Amino acid sequence: MIPVTILTGFLGAGKTTLLNYILTEKHGHRIAVIENEFGDINIDSELVLSADEEIFELTNGCVCCVATARADLLRILEKLLARREKYDHILVETSGLADPTPVAQTFFVNEKVMTQTSLDAIVTLVDARHADLTHEAVNQVVIADRIIMNKIDLVDDARLGGLEAQVRKLNATAPILRSSHARVDLENILGIGAFHAQRGEISLEEHEHAPGMESRSFVFERPFERQRLESWLKALLAERGDDIYRVKGILALKDEPRRHVVQAVRRMMEIRSADAWAGDTPQSKLVFIGRALDGAALEAGLSGCLA
Repeated sequence: MIPVTILTGFLGAGKTTLLNYILTEKHGHRIAVIENEFGDINIDSELVLSADEEIFELTNGCVCCVATARADLLRILEKLLARREKYDHILVETSGLADPTPVAQTFFVNEKVMTQTSLDAIVTLVDARHADLTHEAVNQVVIADRIIMNKIDLVDDARLGGLEAQVRKLNATAPILRSSHARVDLENILGIGAFHAQRGEISLEEHEHAPGMESRSFVFERPFERQRLESWLKALLAERGDDIYRVKGILALKDEPRRHVVQAVRRMMEIRSADAWAGDTPQSKLVFIGRALDGAALEAGLSGCLA
């Protein structure tokens, strides 16, 4: 499966700078880039320095809110999959005003895309100097698997520490990487399997989130009945999908020798097989991120799905 990285961040956070850095570094990946600009014309591809990779432009509007742009994204993905021998990684750069949630959902709605690509990580850049955690920026931070705090050379330690505390309130689980000029160790953002949280690397710390965001975390020693769990989660998301932004977890399933990974973005959900448990004791860990989460009700519902 071809890993896909969604690169997001508010206007001016440094997405194009990071993209240029990725495309000019020697990292061994053959990357296809899909760009989405908010506006009638797309100039981002003109700002990309490397001509070695093929750049695909989405010019029919913002991919997060315009149906034609989402259709174009699927069309380009299918085009890439028909030539998959040329690429081993796809990078989708969203517009600075985009909510990355619908972009991530694109990888759950098309069977061909679902079976041939794997959403590797949602990487969000935050401008350390000019950060304005507006509605769009909050959504970008909440859903991130990696957060890059960029332009740290332009702020003092007090400003940086305060901003990181704000970001941590919004997202309790994503590692925060610091950077100047968007330069980070690319091994920390490409080919990391962060979206599917392999090897159980999920933080179970409880945090209060602002504004109104919160997380609920659960650990279960007994395995789940897969069909029962899938049915319960689908019903929960159908009812509460507007309030539940993310669900992610490592699952131990009855009569299954391998770990399984559950991921949900709003009402879109999947459960996939991962690596073997090996010497580890099978144990399920789940994290729910959203608004007005009833921890007792979630625990009761999950407990009812145990084998």
